[in-house]
Amino acid sequence: MKYDQSQQLLERSKKVIPGGISSNVRALWNPHPLFYDHGQGSHVWDVDGNEYIDYVLGRGPLLLGHTPAPVIEAMKAQLDRGMHYAGQTAIEVDAAEKFCELVPCADLVRFSSTGSEAVHAALRVARAHTGRNKILRFEGHYHGWFDNIAWNFAPKVDGEPRYLPKKQPTTQGQPEEDGANILVLPWNDLELVKKLFDEHGSEIAGVITEPVMCNNGSILPLPGFLEGLRDLCTHHGSVLIFDEVITGFRLSLGGAQEKLGVTPDLATFAKAMGGGTIVSAVAGKADIMDRFGSLTANHSGTYNANPVAAAGVKAALDFIADNGGAELRKAHETAKILMEGLSAIATTTSLPLTVRGLPPVFHVSFVPEGGDPIVDYRSLQQTDKEIGAKFWAGLQERGVRTVPEGLWFVSTAHTEEDADKTLSVVREVLREIEA
Repeated sequence: MKYDQSQQLLERSKKVIPGGISSNVRALWNPHPLFYDHGQGSHVWDVDGNEYIDYVLGRGPLLLGHTPAPVIEAMKAQLDRGMHYAGQTAIEVDAAEKFCELVPCADLVRFSSTGSEAVHAALRVARAHTGRNKILRFEGHYHGWFDNIAWNFAPKVDGEPRYLPKKQPTTQGQPEEDGANILVLPWNDLELVKKLFDEHGSEIAGVITEPVMCNNGSILPLPGFLEGLRDLCTHHGSVLIFDEVITGFRLSLGGAQEKLGVTPDLATFAKAMGGGTIVSAVAGKADIMDRFGSLTANHSGTYNANPVAAAGVKAALDFIADNGGAELRKAHETAKILMEGLSAIATTTSLPLTVRGLPPVFHVSFVPEGGDPIVDYRSLQQTDKEIGAKFWAGLQERGVRTVPEGLWFVSTAHTEEDADKTLSVVREVLREIEA
């Protein structure tokens, strides 16, 4: 493929936008950050006219594929009535009612604009509710880019103890004191969490976790781990927070909490809940969420529950919930075809291809034979990143677009034909790497 127009736009962009990009994760693209022109269904086109089967899907929001008609029509109808009022609307209530109908933990919900904002609100209200300050988070989990939680997302773990390893900031510019109330542990190790609660339980306001570790390897919780977190938080009066920014409305209509059968006290959502709309939410039990309503815990934002976004949320949730979730089941079935096909291909290649996760979001990587089971961020480090980079680049060159780190999102718009073509491309790329 040729990327001349993207290259020219990138050079223009660098003159007015730092690095030519508006989100640092976009810098990872090969051969350089690409510019896109339009998308339709399961496909996207860049400015050079290259067409891709798209498994990036905006890094998750496009559960319904590109340009989903029900969402766009609802947003257009609201645009004709008004873009923003800094006041309440009926469509906000409609969206909230549908949200609370679907999500097990959601007695009440508050809307905001980004996942980072929703996490920030969840941490604040957990502290307000408990009167405590400390938050337990896990290595390799991503909960947004704000200074008070962006610790140990991609830490150096060589030589670090498993119990309370050194707190490592995600970026320059994070003051050490902003991590003072953060506690860090490896994920999926319930004994370490029990030890922490034995020693610091009275100080812990909340535990925040991705219920499935999607941002680093799409790793599933070990049997009993989430249940153990639930029991410990209940016993010690701490707030259990699920970060469902990726898993929400994707793993099931009620998110990972419904799929895995563990109900948190609070949960954060974004991405799939709006079908591409710029929106997020924090939801949870009434006695905690009421601290926002009583104004004892502040949650503000000019764009919160923007009526255009609320219209998109209501339309998206109605669409995926219609007919008992038939469209979501379709996405799961297509993802299952891909996962099973990739696993079958893995038995025919000399390369250590592995597939893990749940449809319709899973991870593809290369784990050397004889390696340890991948159960957390530390064990994920054994993957062969060099082969992974070649694999990803080879897919892109043949019109299959995935997240560089190996994550694949599947939408309701993907078809069996997309899956079959993708698997054919995978075989071709693997043969090329082998050669």
